[in-house]
Amino acid sequence: MGEGPKVKLDLTNTDKVIEFTGLTLLIGIWILAILSFSDLPESIPTHYNGAGEVDEFGERTNIFVLTIIGTITFIGLTLLNKNPHIFNYPKTITNENALHQYSNATRMIRVLKLIIIFVFGLILVRTLQNTNGNADGIGTWFLPLTIGLFIIPTLYFLIKSMKINSNR
Repeated sequence: MGEGPKVKLDLTNTDKVIEFTGLTLLIGIWILAILSFSDLPESIPTHYNGAGEVDEFGERTNIFVLTIIGTITFIGLTLLNKNPHIFNYPKTITNENALHQYSNATRMIRVLKLIIIFVFGLILVRTLQNTNGNADGIGTWFLPLTIGLFIIPTLYFLIKSMKINSNR
């Protein structure tokens, strides 16, 4: 759909809280992984199937895979969010609706970024619980929860985007 007009976006207090919470969670999973590493056995759960059961094991250094992927994702989405004019939108972006559309889209990215870090942190916690014998798998609730956490906000922001276009 091409690039839309460039508009300067200022972070609202809500945006700042979402960013701060995401960064805090990211730092938290790094701290948790680092502090837990020396107590881990040589083999830890590294993958869970759709039923939430452990179906693959790997070396304990794999505890850092989610933290590294989470960090790369966090940084990548943060950088992407600085250029909302290159995003795809359901309708044409005009000078009249650009500010509202970009604000909505960047908020969606922030919320999804927070959810990604939350889910990675949850996987890390459940993996540590599994290695300590305090859990058996990640739980049957994990997959439906994760799907809901991604679909519900995405639908909310998509519907909001469609309403912005019809009102402007």
